[in-house]
Amino acid sequence: MTVAGKMRQYQVVGRKAGTDENPNPEAYRMIIFAPNAVIAKSKFWYYMHQFRKMKKTTGEILDCVEIVEKNARIVKNYGIWLRYSSRSGTHNMYREYRDLKLTGAVTQLYNEMAGRHRTRPRSIQIIRTAALEAKDLKRVNGMQFAKRNVKFPLPHRVSSGKRNMKALSGSTFTTNRPTTYFG
Repeated sequence: MTVAGKMRQYQVVGRKAGTDENPNPEAYRMIIFAPNAVIAKSKFWYYMHQFRKMKKTTGEILDCVEIVEKNARIVKNYGIWLRYSSRSGTHNMYREYRDLKLTGAVTQLYNEMAGRHRTRPRSIQIIRTAALEAKDLKRVNGMQFAKRNVKFPLPHRVSSGKRNMKALSGSTFTTNRPTTYFG
């Protein structure tokens, strides 16, 4: 599986194909993060083959629906429990992210795991996700934004260059340095 762009959240429902002995077998529902519906169905069969004696040739997909978050205007804290395979073995991990949507937090997870741990997307298995309150945060990076009076100061601003103009002054060479502190 490749992660091209944003991850999406899918609910995939499938079951073993009906037989004469069992015409209506038990259905299984799974929440899966994938870039598109085709990969979501493929991951569903991957996990079902691990958990139950089922595979694509002996089963059928009943439903595959993308789950869209209702309120995507407020920044929330997310906790993600995962398992991944590295060169030395299998590891469990817990990570926290801040994002507007759960799918954005999962995209951050895949990107960070690729950068920090050189983990391929196919070797990451998301066990559980949860939206966290400020009091439930464990990591220092998320806690610093969870305070009531958070400020984002801009101590040293540099005016950007407009079209046909230099970034800091009107000319290429000047005798005085630019002022970047407007405190």
